[in-house]
Formats: sequence, C-alpha cells, structure tokens
Amino acid sequence: MPARRSTAKYDRETHLGLVRRARRMNRELAQAFPHVYCELDFTNPLELAVATILSAQCTDKRVNLTTPALFAKYPTALDYAQAHRTELEELIRPTGFYRNKANSIIGLGQELVARFDGEVPDTLDELVTLPGVGRKTANVILGNAFDIPGITVDTH
Repeated sequence: MPARRSTAKYDRETHLGLVRRARRMNRELAQAFPHVYCELDFTNPLELAVATILSAQCTDKRVNLTTPALFAKYPTALDYAQAHRTELEELIRPTGFYRNKANSIIGLGQELVARFDGEVPDTLDELVTLPGVGRKTANVILGNAFDIPGITVDTH
C-alpha cells in the first residue's frame, strides 16, 4: 500500500511560517485568556510539585484546603522522604487516591534527596524522571515556579 500523502497547508509551511503562525496563536490565546494563573497555593517549587501531584483527580480548591497542614509538617524533601506512610496518607486522604499519591510523594522526596540535593530540578527532562511527575506536572512546575514556559492543559 503506498504511503498516504498529506495535502495540508501546514505540512508545506516553512520554518518562518511556522514561527509566525505560532506567534499569532499565542497572541490569540493571550487575548482569549488574559489572566491565566495557577490556582494552587505554594511558596516554593517543592510545595508546587507536591500540590500538583495531589491535584490529580481532585479540585485545586480541595488541594488548597489540604496543603497548609501538609506543608507545615513536611517542609523539605527530606521530610517527605522520611515520612511515615500512614501519617502522610491521613493528611492527604481528602484529595482522593491517597495511597498512590503518598507513594508518589514519598518517592519524590527520596529521589530529590538522592539525586538533586533535596532541590526540585528546573528542566523538563529531569522533572519527568521523578515519581508522580509527568509532562503536565513538570510543565506546571516549570511555568509557575521557574517562569519557564510550557503548555499545560487542565479540565478545572
């Protein structure tokens, strides 16, 4: 069977044409959504990473009700790495899927301590190697904690 040939205009577009179209799309999105911001409450990249993990299948409002006590009890990556699973699970239970999220958060703390001196890395390639961190979470962290642009889409 012969290969299908695409006739779409953008398949033949030059690099400059792609750049111009991307800039136009960016302007249109900025006009349509001028005040886009992260609704999760955080004061540092670690808090944002944990809050974003908790936000899976949960509203940001519910996460924000849960995180003050969590962040007070576990202020560093080492604290998460050494957390007692049952205590952590009880704190994050209101966010749903608390067992899986506890595994991810403890694993996140352990990896941050072991590989990054307890600091959240600021590259997509490093972030996606961490437990509980996929491309969406990584882009949320990069964009909101480090001002590095990326595309993040969410349903709420």
